[in-house]
Amino acid sequence: MKKYQLMAPGPTPVPSEALLAMAQPMIHHRTPQYEALFAEVRAGLKKLFQTQAEVLPLACTGTGAMEAAVINTLSAGDTVALVRAGKFGDRWLEICKAYGVKVIELTAPFGHTVPAARVAEALAANPHLAAVLTQHSESSTGVLHDVRGYAQATRESAAILIVDAVSSLGIADLPMDAWGVDVVVSGSQKGLMLPPGLGFCALGEKAWAKQKTSTLPKYYFNLAEERKCVVKNEAHFTPAVSIVVGLREVLRMLEQEGIANVFKRHDRLARATRAGVEALGLALFCKATPSPALTAVVAPKGVDGEQVVAAYSQTHNITIAGGQGEMKGKVFRLGHMGYAAEFDVIVALAALEQVLADLGQPVDFGAGVRAAQKIFAEKP
Repeated sequence: MKKYQLMAPGPTPVPSEALLAMAQPMIHHRTPQYEALFAEVRAGLKKLFQTQAEVLPLACTGTGAMEAAVINTLSAGDTVALVRAGKFGDRWLEICKAYGVKVIELTAPFGHTVPAARVAEALAANPHLAAVLTQHSESSTGVLHDVRGYAQATRESAAILIVDAVSSLGIADLPMDAWGVDVVVSGSQKGLMLPPGLGFCALGEKAWAKQKTSTLPKYYFNLAEERKCVVKNEAHFTPAVSIVVGLREVLRMLEQEGIANVFKRHDRLARATRAGVEALGLALFCKATPSPALTAVVAPKGVDGEQVVAAYSQTHNITIAGGQGEMKGKVFRLGHMGYAAEFDVIVALAALEQVLADLGQPVDFGAGVRAAQKIFAEKP
């Protein structure tokens, strides 16, 4: 028997506190009991998103929250600028095309980023732009985009900034109000350490003004109707009750750790993973600011990245992730987000050493683990 380890960049392991809470008998969502639960969750989400705006939970995945952000703030025929440098940048593009929103693509090779200056140039050249859409953490490539710089560029324009924070919420600092980000969307299964099934949308005042003139079709994802219910500690439609119960436990855990400490923990895990990977002679796929959520690694020459993923699973009962789209076979990805600690990284790197040896690669056993341990030994 081999203990199962989930080390993919989402879904992530769920803490026992949340699992036990979600195993309690079901409660009805139109009761004082649920209202009290949701009141606590509402307050906790505002702290996590670092905003005074209401955070609207939706029974969907992060992609549903992305779609909700588009259809509630834009209209058919609008033109947006889109940071496209990974698989999830492609997803923004696909959503916009589905609703007749025109797109100016600000592209960069996968593994790279789009500088904030290019966003500012696009806004200056196209004053009619309705929005700028981006990821914060592009989990397909391991890159962290400069959302703060993008926000500075959009702040004085008519455009709103819509940010996919699915793989950065509760992992990398994203102070929505302080940076002036207009829309932040996320999901439950990464930094929030929960099963998939909850999406989140937070809209600032500038975005709510856009919502009033938005003409794209919306029913289930009508955020104006949802907000009317949320301010009364209710849900417009049936919520994912059990996941909301787990969310309360997770928010308590994050509050106890302290959000600044949560960001520091993820930064240490990420730096240790990168050090370990490079000590084994492997290259990082990210050529820009790396995301603290995951590490994307270039597969060794002559080795298909999917072989690495399969070896982790078959030999060690560890789930990691491969490349997506054009990166399939070229990279493999190690998650270190959410319910993750130092020895999870040690396990992932120790297994990587064995996987590489099994695939016929030269390995200096202990080099990856040693490099990570040196990071963990650093004094704060």
